[in-house]
Amino acid sequence: MKPKVFIDGQAGTTGLQIYDRLGKRDDIDLLLISDELHRDVEERKKFMNEADLVFLCLPDAAAIEAVGLVENPDTKVIDASTAHRTKPSWDYGFPELSFEHRENIIRSKRVANPGCYASGFISIVFPLVKLGILDPSTPLTSWGLSGYSGGGKNMIAAYEAESKSPELFAPSHYALSGDHKHIPEMQVICGLEKKPVFNPIVDDYYKGMEVAVPLHREFLNGHSAAQVADMLFEYYRNSCNVTVHPGVQNDGKFYANAMAGTNKIELFVTGNDERVTIAALLDNLGKGASGAAVQNMNLMLGFEENKGLKG
Repeated sequence: MKPKVFIDGQAGTTGLQIYDRLGKRDDIDLLLISDELHRDVEERKKFMNEADLVFLCLPDAAAIEAVGLVENPDTKVIDASTAHRTKPSWDYGFPELSFEHRENIIRSKRVANPGCYASGFISIVFPLVKLGILDPSTPLTSWGLSGYSGGGKNMIAAYEAESKSPELFAPSHYALSGDHKHIPEMQVICGLEKKPVFNPIVDDYYKGMEVAVPLHREFLNGHSAAQVADMLFEYYRNSCNVTVHPGVQNDGKFYANAMAGTNKIELFVTGNDERVTIAALLDNLGKGASGAAVQNMNLMLGFEENKGLKG
């Protein structure tokens, strides 16, 4: 019997992207709620408890409320909101980080899907800490550049309007208070003692993302840029979705939309022996959101990990 899957919040950007990845698959039974009942609590509850797996593509408060509707002990949940990413009772949905992360996801009933910026940052910093290159006490800074699709329907409409405001043609630095919603998971998942300083920027293109972490040599416990590149390459050598380019990459340029349309993260080590920058390129709607969610679903339901995903 095919597993039944329900998307709660299918009309949002992440929900629509998950549906696009699942709609043509013949190995699952995708449960669809009617448009007029998608806000009806009892109808949603019925679908959730009938499903083998539920995606929550909702704002934080609504996601917390929705989890309370799941009474079937066999129903598995993947939450795409930020509500449960630092909760010990939920497994963090980034299987490439370690064998333990992958096994926990496979066995889990509750998986928190990572945030887009956080995925880039954590793909860099988690192995640096685990390998002893970076001390957990290190004060870190990071910046991220994303396409506007990560801002949801209202932002998409603003950027794609015929009468688009002139300022939207330029990059926009936002979350100026220093409290971006992805910072807690960046800190907790990487085991950092201090919250990183994170500067997010949105620009006038649809999707794709770059997240970078600049580091002085003094923070790398004596490791050179080449050694850092080699160690990261070995760490992710057998990963199907995270690729580290070998050696120090100081030629050419990076384009933040280079991984758009894929479920991949590409890592680059740049710089010199005094100042190193490590950059992650990914799709904010792919490995940064719906692609990662489908990958986690595949693991939780026993499918091939990248089934239904591009690149």
